[in-house]
Amino acid sequence: MSKEFRVGDRVRLIALPRYVKTAEPMPMLRPPDVISIGEEGVILDRRPGGFWGVRFSKGAFLLDSQYLETVESHHDPHPPSSSAE
Repeated sequence: MSKEFRVGDRVRLIALPRYVKTAEPMPMLRPPDVISIGEEGVILDRRPGGFWGVRFSKGAFLLDSQYLETVESHHDPHPPSSSAE
């Protein structure tokens, strides 16, 4: 079963496919070393064939959900208040 994401979700690359396909009108296959495991990106859209368009720092690529995980935001809703004494 594939994971579901929403447009705008932040995701992290957890594994590298054998090659990556660019998310351009005329997609090209690129070697997987253009992105690295642990790199974070943003979901752009859902594509046919179960692929997700993901924007990384070096471009947008089409990836299957098995290579992605959602990035949890770790912000504290109640940050410690600073008190001046």
